[in-house]
Order: sequence, then C-alpha cells, then structure tokens
Amino acid sequence: MSEGTPFGGYRPNQSSEPEPEEEVEYLPAESVVDLAEARREAGIDEVLEKLNEELVGLEPVKTRIEEIAALLLVDRMREKYGIEARRPTLHMCFTGNPGTGKTTVALRMADLLHRLGYLRKGHLVSVTRDDLVGEYVGHTAPKTKEVVKRAMGGVLFIDEAYYLYKVENERDYGAESIEILLQVMENNRDDLVVILAGYADKMDTFFAANPGMQSRIAHHITFPDYSVPELEEIAVMMAGELSYTFSEEAQTVLHEYLERRVGQPWFANARSVRNALERARLRQARRLVDHDTKVDLKALTTIEAEDLKGSRVFNEGAESGTVRSA
Repeated sequence: MSEGTPFGGYRPNQSSEPEPEEEVEYLPAESVVDLAEARREAGIDEVLEKLNEELVGLEPVKTRIEEIAALLLVDRMREKYGIEARRPTLHMCFTGNPGTGKTTVALRMADLLHRLGYLRKGHLVSVTRDDLVGEYVGHTAPKTKEVVKRAMGGVLFIDEAYYLYKVENERDYGAESIEILLQVMENNRDDLVVILAGYADKMDTFFAANPGMQSRIAHHITFPDYSVPELEEIAVMMAGELSYTFSEEAQTVLHEYLERRVGQPWFANARSVRNALERARLRQARRLVDHDTKVDLKALTTIEAEDLKGSRVFNEGAESGTVRSA
C-alpha cells in the first residue's frame, strides 16, 4: 500500500467518469443559523439519551462525547458560510477497567458520527488481536485487511489493543498488523474511525512503543470505575430488564455485597454485577423449587436477601482476596 493511496484502492463514490462539481451557494456573513434546530435534525439528543438510558454514571465520558458532537455540529454550520477546514481526525483511545461501558460508548459514537455525516454507515466492528494477527508468515495482512474492509464506513473497535504489540517476541506478527492500521488510519480517515481500548497503563506502554499510533489518536477518553451507589443502580436496572426486583432486605444486602466485592481481585464493574445477578437468580430458582410447592408472581420475580447472602463474597476468607466470583 503506497502512502497517500486509500486502503485497497477504495474511494467513496468512485466511478468511471468524474462527476461534475456542483456549485455551492454559501450563506452570507450576516445570516443566522439555528444550532438547536440543526442539533435536533442531526439526532444528537436522541443518541445521547440512549447513552444515558444504557449507562449509569460516566459523566466525564458523556460530557466528552457531547463536546465532540458539538464541535462537529459547529464545523458543519461553518461550512455553510464557506469556511473550509480539514476534516478532523476522529480516531480515539478509550482507557479504563473492564465493565465500564467502553464498547457501548463506541457503538453510540458510531451512530452519532453517522448522523452527523462523518461516516457512511455508522456500524461497529469489534475485534481483538486474534481477529487481526495471524499465526504464520503471510497470514496477518489478509486478516487485518479483511477486518478493515468490513469496518469501512463505520467504527473499528480494537479491544485490549496493547496485545497487538508483543515486545518480548521478535517474531511476533502484530507489528505487521499495526503497520497496516497506521496507513489506514491516515489514508482512510474520511471513511473509518478506529477506537483503541484497554487498561490505561498498558495503553501508555503501547503508545510509547508505537509513537506513530499515538500521533493518529485525537481523543483520549478515560472511563472511571463505578461507585457503589452506581453499581447498585446498575444492578436494579439489569434486574428490571429481566423482570426481577430486589426485596427491601435484599437491597441492603446488595449494598453490603458490592462494598465487599469492589475491593477484591477480578472485579469488573458492570460485568461483575451482571454475574452476581445471574448467580442470585440461580439461588432464587433453587430456593423456590426446593422449598415452595406453590408460588405467585411476586415470588417468581423477587430476589431475596438469602439469594445474595449465598455468595462466596460473604464467606470467611473473602477479605483475603481468594474470592474470584460472585
């Protein structure tokens, strides 16, 4: 792939004959545009509302997404006056612990960029190292190019992106994939947004070893861990999606469970909450089948305190860091 040539020879709206350029009429300097109306027409609020419905907390992240949306909207309005600026680089890096909503935000970002006219399709292709890097000579380039081809017109989300580079293995093929991605991120940034995700410290090491990748990332967004009250809200929301509720006593136990769990190894924020809820459902079902011959709807849809207290988090030794799951 030569420098300056789009990936795979792809050019948006390419045809055998060049299309005649349409004469654009720009707004006079004294005219006024309605940003609120433009925001509504673009559907920005709709995307942000979905984000608020799907994810609890994460206010710094949501604020940054809204700022990016505002900037792109203002750029569109400036174009109406004939102010032409180079298309902004929108490649991003999401850093944070597991279960903090990075994939969900990437999905909504793809939708947002599509609505604002920065992406043709607005779909999300989520991959890891295994999807990009081959196991033998000549295997990596086709794999990476196939993934990029699928992602064109949308967002390519690379989770645990630091695994692309293995400094301890001189024969690792990840460097080949990185080289292809670097060219694509530069030459096809009008038709593809790449989002790298992973732990902050590991991503810092990755960028230090790959300065070319660092220079192509315009937005670095940090995803904070959830607080215990936010995790409680997430648990209630997840339970509601499954038509379950927590009894009053169970809510008290849930709070205690989360306070213990967040400080233990392998805690993964919303993912750990989901796992805890699934285990509580198992205990609830076992309790009903073993002890109740006749049940009503309330019994079938209520998580009780004992369904949570059966967790190993409450057992002796939990504080020693030996507990791995809910």
